[in-house]
Amino acid sequence: MTDTHCHLNREYFPGGLSELFANAAANDVKRMIFASADEASSREAAELAERQRDAPEIYALAGVHPHEAKNASADYLSAIEDIAGSERVLAIGEIGLDYFYDISPRGVQRRIFAEQIELAAKINKPIVIHVRDAQDKSRGDANAELLAIMRECGAERAGGVVHCFSGNADEARRALEMGFYLSFAGPVTYPKNKILREIAMNAPIEKILCETDSPYLAPQGHRGKPNEPALVRCVYEYLSMLRALPLEEFAEIVKKNGERAFRIK
Repeated sequence: MTDTHCHLNREYFPGGLSELFANAAANDVKRMIFASADEASSREAAELAERQRDAPEIYALAGVHPHEAKNASADYLSAIEDIAGSERVLAIGEIGLDYFYDISPRGVQRRIFAEQIELAAKINKPIVIHVRDAQDKSRGDANAELLAIMRECGAERAGGVVHCFSGNADEARRALEMGFYLSFAGPVTYPKNKILREIAMNAPIEKILCETDSPYLAPQGHRGKPNEPALVRCVYEYLSMLRALPLEEFAEIVKKNGERAFRIK
């Protein structure tokens, strides 16, 4: 199994990753994609991916998260492009819009998102999208604005993934129409998320990915505790049940999906 989106930063796991890797191995999680939020975490992810090529295999993302958009340096694009030059860096991400916390001004978020889409198209790498609406959509529709920017910037040239998908059926349809993959995390297992489960049941199976977004969003049965890549197994088990497939068959499909989405040779 692959955890297609996790945060392995030292700040989250100050004791190191040995136990985390052992737990992953015990749960047949053999590949992880280390997500980034700014220049520093992008370098940290790329450096770990260069060192850790097996047991488990680590790949990286490089990008500026909307929360960090206000802190992006004047030459951040050059820095991200340089980091993304590594074959171990699979995509530009995570990037997007977050109107729930509004940590960065929305205009800055939109500019940084658009610039990184164009960078991804330029260097022929996919993008990994973060999007979260305001609690009240009357205060801003991040999903609608994100899709408008994607269309304006020709995001389909890059392709990629909507990570930790949490939108509605129409938003899922529009992302799929642009050729994007939908990645599901722990929230799909939460009892209240009926609409999200229906999307996971009905989306084309060749467009589904699984992730933890660890150390956040632990799946049902582990909520209130730090998440880790080993627990992506819970997401695989839950979705394989929804899709009425044996776990091994579902995991093989998702593995191939991830290799297509991230162009892993």
